[in-house]
Amino acid sequence: MSSLISADEISHETGIIWLEDIDSLDYVRQSLDRLPTRKGKPAYHRDGRMVGYALLGPGAKASRASGTFRRRVFWLLPHDRDSRPDGLYAKGAPAEGVDPRTVEARVKGYKTERSEGGPPSIAMQALGITLPL
Repeated sequence: MSSLISADEISHETGIIWLEDIDSLDYVRQSLDRLPTRKGKPAYHRDGRMVGYALLGPGAKASRASGTFRRRVFWLLPHDRDSRPDGLYAKGAPAEGVDPRTVEARVKGYKTERSEGGPPSIAMQALGITLPL
């Protein structure tokens, strides 16, 4: 779950590669996967599709036990809002879901009104800020 990702676990990130245009995505799922390399597009073995991944710098250390690196991978499942707008996540987002616009290297990202499928808050309305839903 994204809430369980700590700052030290992503402290060696140097970039995020998006495989899709994130402007059309209200949320993406993020997880830390054990991968054999610091860089490059990782293999993907889940249902759905990978929409992005993190790159690690040379200071990232591999696990002594497995020789793998923990890297963030961003993904969506077939029943997520982008594919099924009136489905399970028409309102709300999965626990590991974050608004991709809040993700940066070394920043885990967070939920927003947009990612939760809700209307803008009163504060946002007062400031004249609108988010496309």
